[in-house]
Amino acid sequence: MTHAMVKGSNVQLETAAVRAVLCWSSGPGVPDVDASALLLDESGKVTCDDDFVFYNQPEHPSGVVRHLPKSQEPGGLRDTIEADLPALGPGVDRVLIAASADGGTFADVRQLRLLLLPAGASADSEPLLRFDIEPETGAETALICGEVYRRGDGWKFRALGQGYDTGLAALTTEYGVTVEDADADGPPSGAGRAAGSDTAPDTAPPPASTVPSPTQPAQPVAPDEATVPAVMMPRPSQDPEPDFPLVAPAPAAAATQPVATPMAPAGPGPAAPPHYGHPQPPQQPPATQPAYGYPQPAYGYPQPDPDFTLPPQGPQFQNR
Repeated sequence: MTHAMVKGSNVQLETAAVRAVLCWSSGPGVPDVDASALLLDESGKVTCDDDFVFYNQPEHPSGVVRHLPKSQEPGGLRDTIEADLPALGPGVDRVLIAASADGGTFADVRQLRLLLLPAGASADSEPLLRFDIEPETGAETALICGEVYRRGDGWKFRALGQGYDTGLAALTTEYGVTVEDADADGPPSGAGRAAGSDTAPDTAPPPASTVPSPTQPAQPVAPDEATVPAVMMPRPSQDPEPDFPLVAPAPAAAATQPVATPMAPAGPGPAAPPHYGHPQPPQQPPATQPAYGYPQPAYGYPQPDPDFTLPPQGPQFQNR
């Protein structure tokens, strides 16, 4: 009895060798459809371009996965991928079954379906699984119909139906196949280099002069710092930024420093205005050097002492 699959569902396979048959109804305006297979490792990539099996490379080097010739059946056209699962190497984790539309989109492909049968079964045998594929947008030109993947010691099948509007070339490139001279909307023209090969990459690295050196970081320089003498450097008001060195400027050329001269003491300021209703203190006389031999007037008594007499003169002042 055929098991009907829905998108995202999976089922355990009871047979070791399977045949995945892609079927559709042909007619005017219907694009041709091609089936293909990708052998992926645990990282989800092909290990080389030989892991991409399609009409231009119809057999894997190991002979385990094969693309069979397209056939016309009463129900429509068929394109077939056959795989001997137990014979796959331990490096193969899953096999993707893909489809591509040549000359249109899958919106124009009618009754697209994937049948899974035992390997060697006749065309009129009852399939094990059936998955009716419906495009999501109608603009798809490539589809991942399903995948056969390892689960413990056995194999399972999962229905996917994931679409690409950029053709089979973009689909295979995503899984590590390098496609040369391919049309973005059509199938690849041939197998090229595999991703991860030891050949030079297509994009050259930038010249060494344009790559900044990680060992010589640019040092910030304070503006006009060299022209400010060290003695005139202002003290920063806050801590500098981390790892920003305060560069001590070079000493300026020797110059004659002006000699500071003492300033004359300032005289008494203007008299304070009188306080209302209070007697004012006598004015402070200016400070003067004492005159030789003469007493100075007492503070607040500007009149001379009437009992004052001159001291006797020395011999050096006599006869003058």
